[in-house]
Amino acid sequence: MAAFQLDDVFAALADPTRRAIVERLTASGELSVGEVAAPFDISAPAITRHLRVLEQAGLIERRSERQRRFVRVRADAFMQVEGWLARHRKHWTAALDRLEALAAAQTPKRRKS
Repeated sequence: MAAFQLDDVFAALADPTRRAIVERLTASGELSVGEVAAPFDISAPAITRHLRVLEQAGLIERRSERQRRFVRVRADAFMQVEGWLARHRKHWTAALDRLEALAAAQTPKRRKS
């Protein structure tokens, strides 16, 4: 995933409503736009804008069936984000392990009483 795409993903997920939409879709699978909007106290155009941001970031995909619009999460987008997170987790785990070893080596041993 290119850096600009990763930026788009994190920017899209920075909004609590969009995170809630993604969580709802993850738990429920594919939903109609109306079903996505149901628990939110915001206008239909606002839901549409949130869905557009999520789609442009590659997090969801839409399909139409007659007059109904459906959306679902694109799992591949999250696998790419997980790869990015795993690389950073590996780096920071190793760095913190080195720091812990250094602190342990420099801490004087206590004598038994």
